[in-house]
Amino acid sequence: MTAIATKKLGTYVGAEVLDVDVDRLLHDEDLPGACTAALEEHGVLVFREVHADGATQVAFCRRLGELVRFTRYAVPEIMEISFDPDNPNAEYFKSNDRWHMDGSLDAGPPPRASVLSARVVTDEGGETEFASTYAAYDHLADDEKQRYATLRVIHTFEATQRLSYPNPTPEQLAEWRSRPSREHPLVWTHRSGQRSLVFGATASRVVGLDEDESRALLDDLEHRATTPDRVLRHSWSVGDMVIWDNVGLIHRACPFDRTKPRVMHRSTLIGSEGIQ
Repeated sequence: MTAIATKKLGTYVGAEVLDVDVDRLLHDEDLPGACTAALEEHGVLVFREVHADGATQVAFCRRLGELVRFTRYAVPEIMEISFDPDNPNAEYFKSNDRWHMDGSLDAGPPPRASVLSARVVTDEGGETEFASTYAAYDHLADDEKQRYATLRVIHTFEATQRLSYPNPTPEQLAEWRSRPSREHPLVWTHRSGQRSLVFGATASRVVGLDEDESRALLDDLEHRATTPDRVLRHSWSVGDMVIWDNVGLIHRACPFDRTKPRVMHRSTLIGSEGIQ
């Protein structure tokens, strides 16, 4: 297997890939396997200013696995993340600044990994942060691991949208509540034997706990998992590309002036392992 040179970026998550260019993304037969192995080790891979255009991003991502298709976008394998009013999902991107895992509301397995590249960046803010939910589990006390192994959490679209729209209209509420909720274990035991915690902006309540106790538990877990020493913050330059392990991390966009243009292109690798 072709080796890739990496530089560790954080104690718990993140590495920069130092020696990959567009030609290798497209033609190095061993690169997908090397990147997959590095992603399993580091959780996040940063390719600085690699300047992969849309076609290159899609071609490379297809070498990593099957891609989610976003049928409302011109290139179905790429979702544009922006607040352009013509963007069909612009209303919902406001909640991207809250810690979340992609796919927690999906009917099937959540995405295995996501790929994000920067097309237009802001002068200030707009970074993306990552935190490991594997590390979040590993740092629990033994009695917490025992207790949390039995807990289940209800995830809803309403929970995440209320963080951005605390006073929703009746029409918003009706639309949010038309979407199915999902119930997941708080502790996800992966096929690999690793365990991670499943929480974030979509987590509405813990089954069997009253509202205050439920909210306090979920907020505490998120706070402990995202202390500065456990977070990788990536400051974007145009042409950067980042891949992250969606099933073992949460992420969020940092605040920025949403009247200023910021355009990111996301491709998503279909997952094969349900939360259990």
